[in-house]
Amino acid sequence: MKTPKKGNPKLLLGLALVFLGFLLVFARPEKVVKEIADYTFAQEPVKVEGFSTQTVPQEESPSRIIIPSLAIDLAVKSAKIVNGYWEVFPDSAAWGEGSGLPGQSGNQVIFAHAREGLFLPLRQVSLGMKVYVFTKGSWYQYEVKEIKEVTPSQIEVIAPTEDETLTLYTCTGFSDSKRLIVIAKRAS
Repeated sequence: MKTPKKGNPKLLLGLALVFLGFLLVFARPEKVVKEIADYTFAQEPVKVEGFSTQTVPQEESPSRIIIPSLAIDLAVKSAKIVNGYWEVFPDSAAWGEGSGLPGQSGNQVIFAHAREGLFLPLRQVSLGMKVYVFTKGSWYQYEVKEIKEVTPSQIEVIAPTEDETLTLYTCTGFSDSKRLIVIAKRAS
């Protein structure tokens, strides 16, 4: 039987993590749970400089997003730009005002928390999946073309595009430290 070497870094790291876990659980669990729940992109929202703040008629903006393969069916609210950041909603997906519109050139950005009942199932997305975006009077079909994980500071993923693009955005990674980006293009 192999015995651990003195000062084994993996063993020390493991013990430190176990100790930290005990501290987190037994010290003040309600405070820790609240801090973890509060650490989302609502507290690290995406800065949206350069986007139009022009009001869009409600019938043109997204009102629902459906991804049948992932059992995602969500209302979409318009997220206004407040102090240079898009609003984030606890109970629905959001379309970033100033981003593209369904059926038009541009990068329409729809985002939601990675929670049960919101975009948590998006972690199981795969290339080729169909995404449907509804407005008050029409619906649009998109196909997932790219999936990537980025840091919160990599805001180029929401930059305007020349062609019609749908970008889905949510948290991922340890303690929601990364962003899951799903890029879809209009299906023909």
